[in-house]
Amino acid sequence: MIQKYSRQREMLLEELRARKDHPTADDIYAALRSRIPNISLGTVYRNLSSLSASGQITRIEGEGPDRFDGDVHPHYHFACRHCGRVLDVDIDIDNALDERAASSLRAQVDGHRVMFYGVCAACRPSH
Repeated sequence: MIQKYSRQREMLLEELRARKDHPTADDIYAALRSRIPNISLGTVYRNLSSLSASGQITRIEGEGPDRFDGDVHPHYHFACRHCGRVLDVDIDIDNALDERAASSLRAQVDGHRVMFYGVCAACRPSH
């Protein structure tokens, strides 16, 4: 599906790619309001859905609201059960996992996503 150019969509994508904190739609909306005063939350949600469906961003589903990542290269994530932050995990992707799943299922496996859960380093001292 070819998307018509939208300055709002382009600014949303720029905002998301500049961030490493995996923001929610509400976070992105708040950040864009100063630059696009007339943007609506509905517009943010529609553009996030469109960008996610086209593979230009990644939607991270888990506990709490969906989060979004402008970095679409394959990588794992960690979600802190205490503060809710989502962090990138800087380890190599285990491609053997795809092969093992394909063998087990007798199917073609094109990839996988992994979300680690726990308490982040910033929250650990209080636990």
